[in-house]
Amino acid sequence: SSGINAEWPLRPGSRFLSDNAPNDFYKTHKARDVIIRREDDEAECKTYPDVDRLEKFGQYVASILPKYVQDVRMTSINELEILIHPEGIVPVMGMLKDHTNAQFKALMEITAVDVPSRPYRFELVYCLLSHHYNARCIVKSYTDELTPVDSVTALYKSADFGEREVWDMFGIFFSGHPDLRRILTDYGFEGHPFRKDFPLTGYTEVRYDNELARVVYEPVEVAQEFRKFEMDTPWELFPNYREAPEHLLEAAAQKAAEAAENDEKK
Repeated sequence: SSGINAEWPLRPGSRFLSDNAPNDFYKTHKARDVIIRREDDEAECKTYPDVDRLEKFGQYVASILPKYVQDVRMTSINELEILIHPEGIVPVMGMLKDHTNAQFKALMEITAVDVPSRPYRFELVYCLLSHHYNARCIVKSYTDELTPVDSVTALYKSADFGEREVWDMFGIFFSGHPDLRRILTDYGFEGHPFRKDFPLTGYTEVRYDNELARVVYEPVEVAQEFRKFEMDTPWELFPNYREAPEHLLEAAAQKAAEAAENDEKK
């Protein structure tokens, strides 16, 4: 896989599947044990529940496409995620669409996540749906600001607007796209708003000028300077997620001691 390997963070409750799959998984398992099947009868539904079928299908994909599939996992909400090398976007998506045992013929969504601290800051997310098997899966890959990825418009017509939106918001270039233009921002817009290093206020603002009788662009003017709020409070709002500052705990304890002392005097 060209020596590139991304660090795929594992969310709480998720689990990787590829480490549990034996090397000869495809050879030693019957086809009906590793594919997503239509649930024709009640006995088959009980023997192969949805989660079990998705796990086995994920292992099946990892075993037949080892060059591109870097990991396969089930998320905490029992969704199948296939993590692939950028060069495998078209081959893996083509296999998931055309393979008899998959038939993910609908691309529901394309989006991205920007994590600037990673070597490859952008995580590409493709959400697929198989109407035939009533199943969903998510394909994830990665790239950076300068490396283009292959377009899947030849496989999925719905990828046209999705890739244009990702290009507009994140600046990820899709090579082979027939018409890669901005789709949400205005003509002449500079920058990509969903990048973490893009300011929340943007760089320009628009207004209608009565004298010029047209919309004009001007640098952003903020009515007041940005202020930093510490959000210190003696009342702990989220006890499950953080601890109260020590000085607030000490102040609250001192205040309680003084109140108890005043009660005793009374």
